[in-house]
Amino acid sequence: MRLLLSVLYPLLSLLICGLYPSMTIGPKEGWQVYSSAQDADGRCICTVVAPEQSLCSRDAKSRQLRQLLEKVQNMSQSIEVLNLRTQRDFQYVMKMETQMKGLRTKFRQIEDDRKSIMARNFQELKDKMDELKPLIPVLEQYKMDAVLISQFKEEIRNLSAVLTGIQEELGAYDYDELYQRVLRLDSRLRNCMGKLTCGKLMKISGPATIKTSGTRFGAWMTDPLASTTNSRVWYMDSYTNSKIVREYKTTADFVAGVVSRTYSLPFKWDGTNHIVYNGSLYYNKYQSNIIVKYSFETGSVLAQRALEFAGFHNMYPYTWGGYSDIDVMADELGMWAVYATNQNAGNVVISQIDPDTLQVLKTWNTEYSKRNAGEAFMICGTLYITNSHLSGAKVYYAYSTKTSTYEYTDIPFHNQYFHISMLDYNARERALYAWNNGHQVVFNVTLFHVIKTEDDS
Repeated sequence: MRLLLSVLYPLLSLLICGLYPSMTIGPKEGWQVYSSAQDADGRCICTVVAPEQSLCSRDAKSRQLRQLLEKVQNMSQSIEVLNLRTQRDFQYVMKMETQMKGLRTKFRQIEDDRKSIMARNFQELKDKMDELKPLIPVLEQYKMDAVLISQFKEEIRNLSAVLTGIQEELGAYDYDELYQRVLRLDSRLRNCMGKLTCGKLMKISGPATIKTSGTRFGAWMTDPLASTTNSRVWYMDSYTNSKIVREYKTTADFVAGVVSRTYSLPFKWDGTNHIVYNGSLYYNKYQSNIIVKYSFETGSVLAQRALEFAGFHNMYPYTWGGYSDIDVMADELGMWAVYATNQNAGNVVISQIDPDTLQVLKTWNTEYSKRNAGEAFMICGTLYITNSHLSGAKVYYAYSTKTSTYEYTDIPFHNQYFHISMLDYNARERALYAWNNGHQVVFNVTLFHVIKTEDDS
């Protein structure tokens, strides 16, 4: 049980830490608070708890059983030592018995032929025999003791096995109780993780190169709303004058080049800033400011709508060009379109989009020039913009749609192949998918999570 707790203590502490800062855990729940931390405002941000040490002692009988088992184990060790000593002495006595039998036989021979032996030698031999005679009953007693010790040892072994079985049986109930607590804690953790989906971008690491294929420009993606068992990949090479979309069942198939299905879109696309969202492809229609929703399941267009005043076909592209005027993206909060208008002096405009109707729900005007943006992506309602698509690029600007405010940032990332023509965030994978000069790569992101407590409401 101690071993079980030593394994579970770190796990339980990890699961709890930082997840329930406003929750008070009472002694009746069987948990103890070990440590906590507070932020600058005095709010609890981390509480480490673990099961009470009495958790695995169900009652006094359990403790008595454990003590009894320890005593039996100590007795067993003592018996083992005594047994070794007895066996050693027994071997010595057995050796003496052989010598005594030999002496007795020799003595009889000498006595039969005593006439030929000097009286003095005969008397010395007889005296020696007299000294050994008392050892005979000792030998017999040793034999009896050896049998008793062997029986006692076997009884101790059986008793120890019985007590161990009882302890394991009682301990199983303790384990089940503890396991149920872990399951309840896991449920709480999952509920809390729903509140931790959003955070502020702090770091971009990587990239990991998944594959090298295609031209210098293109897009590849997975569906952030797909189930965890669905790992299909979609692949769209080039930034214009194409209608072919390739589908792969898994990432392994994508790497191996095993295409499961090929789609021919009804309209060509512009740019590389497409997304697959809930089973449909959203992309910028060729030479227009129209967003198209195409269903992979039905092979038909479900909706299309123009972004009012949005520039298109290299009017307001990213720094690398490629008709990247309109960028369709998604995050934890839904679907977005990023573009620029004459009305906003060519600066970046953010619109939240209804994924079913493509209707604009709300719009934010920023003061960042679209032509000075290398690429952009949304995380938790905040638009992050890079300052270049070339080497030395970094996330330079962030605009929060929640507060309608912006800040300049300095988050570098490794542009391994020197030219990025697609950079898109996948909320399910918590990663950035990129097309890096004919290489399909993935960047990991580190988010800073802020947990809102009841006091903040």
